[in-house]
Amino acid sequence: MQFTGTAPLLVFGGPYSNREAVLALRAEARCLGIGADRIICTGDTIAYCADPEETVALIRDWGVHIIAGNCEEQVAARAADCGCGFDDDTTCNVLSKGWYPYANAHVSDASRSWMATLPTTLRFNYGGASFRVVHGGVTRINKFIFASEAATLASEAASAHADVVIAGHMGLPFIARTGRQVWFNAGVIGMPANDGTADTWFGLITASDDAVKLETRRLSYDFHTAAARLRRSGHANTYARSLVTGLWPSLDILPEAEQLATGKRLRPKSLVFKRTGSSRHSTVNAAAL
Repeated sequence: MQFTGTAPLLVFGGPYSNREAVLALRAEARCLGIGADRIICTGDTIAYCADPEETVALIRDWGVHIIAGNCEEQVAARAADCGCGFDDDTTCNVLSKGWYPYANAHVSDASRSWMATLPTTLRFNYGGASFRVVHGGVTRINKFIFASEAATLASEAASAHADVVIAGHMGLPFIARTGRQVWFNAGVIGMPANDGTADTWFGLITASDDAVKLETRRLSYDFHTAAARLRRSGHANTYARSLVTGLWPSLDILPEAEQLATGKRLRPKSLVFKRTGSSRHSTVNAAAL
């Protein structure tokens, strides 16, 4: 995959069968002047919400670059579970027995065939930096990678052989420096980030003559309609509440640091690579709310 010039790139993950969130992001991309050929999705088109087939159709019609998440892999294979990586005795695993069968039953054969064609990773260069796109981890598609787990971040990033790793899967946006590399999780658009707000998250990547900038950004959308549609379907009422409250129904997958951040409003973040000759250094700043 190649990107020419310095026009911005948009990155997002986890549409999660949330039709309203995809429509909002498409509108946001138009406002930013970013075409589909400069947009990347980290997978999990379908999951918790009420409109799996409609969401797949929107993503396909949009024509963005997309890799397979574990949900695409499992649905394409007609597998019996989501393959999310939840431990058997967790609430997340119990809840998946409600939403995954619904999603699996409400996609067409054409959508399954499309999912089966998706790559599991992408590589590209932009603004003088090398990038690799993965869904969860570099070593495993459903591996949860969190900002607080420095050793795991370093190990996974080292195996990517890229300056920047773009990832999704775990649902929380963050930008983390690890050695000479950066891990960039733009978050997901289909579910809030457990920060007590209904907003979801996406990312921007911009380049100038001497720098590359990574940003996380909030996405406001019609969450009331998405929640109402989910309640009417009846397969995942706990997640319908999450769409409104901004709080996850379970913290099973989260390390202690991320659990302690529950309900605390996230702030958009940015990181800048500044290139001086052949060297590169970075600064990290919190953007204003």
